[in-house]
Amino acid sequence: MARAVTQKRKIINTAAAWAVGLLIFFPILWTILTSFKTEATAVADPPVFLAFDWTLANYHDVLERSNYARFLWNSIFIAGGSTILGLIVGIPAAWSMAFVPSNKTKDILLWMLSTKMLPAVGVLYPIYLIFIKLGLLDSRTGLIIVLMLMNLPIIVWMLYTYFKEIPGEILEAGRMDGAGLKDEILFILTPMAVPGIASTMLLNFILAWNEAFWTLNLTAAKAAPLTAFIASYSSPEGLFFAKLSAASTMAIAPILILGWFSQKQLVSGLTFGAVK
Repeated sequence: MARAVTQKRKIINTAAAWAVGLLIFFPILWTILTSFKTEATAVADPPVFLAFDWTLANYHDVLERSNYARFLWNSIFIAGGSTILGLIVGIPAAWSMAFVPSNKTKDILLWMLSTKMLPAVGVLYPIYLIFIKLGLLDSRTGLIIVLMLMNLPIIVWMLYTYFKEIPGEILEAGRMDGAGLKDEILFILTPMAVPGIASTMLLNFILAWNEAFWTLNLTAAKAAPLTAFIASYSSPEGLFFAKLSAASTMAIAPILILGWFSQKQLVSGLTFGAVK
């Protein structure tokens, strides 16, 4: 009897998980399907799901109109640069909070997290003026710095959580064997926290890749990533839904592929230390 109840519960949970997954994936599926429609079919009422004449004209028009490779390279460079810089700053910060805590460590962590609650538009004007003064407007360097700072609280929080699961005695043993601070972080702590560091890196790469507010307000053309590439298909004359969907599909495809192939590492890192 108990086994039958357990099996039934498992089936219900699996069905619910699939339902939620399909619900979340549907907007992406609809965007991909719309990218193969004509503009007339894209705005048809009632909507057409599969019974339409498929076309690649939208992708041809998008590639002909825009330098997709330049936008793609900017996204890779900015997302990768901000993630690497964030890890360079975040790993030592998380190490100090995890293994050399002070009375104010928890307050500092809460303050860092509270900065994520601040609306980005609230600090846009001063950052815009600073960028003008420093010559960082419409530059990849400027965006790398801003996105690193925006995501740094998440980086530090995630790494702090992972580092807390590592026994401090291991680091003490390393110190007794003559390991300095650099050796302790690079050769003892970092290899032991590879799953956590990998998931932190992947998550922050995705966040930086999808960032639109700062990229649209601090870039014009030279450093514009794929989020600006998508926004360029909104015009005063209206939205071209089929072409906009084609541009969106081309923008999200690389990160979807990355997420698909790295899902094991991401899940492994996010559950690191969850089971004792």
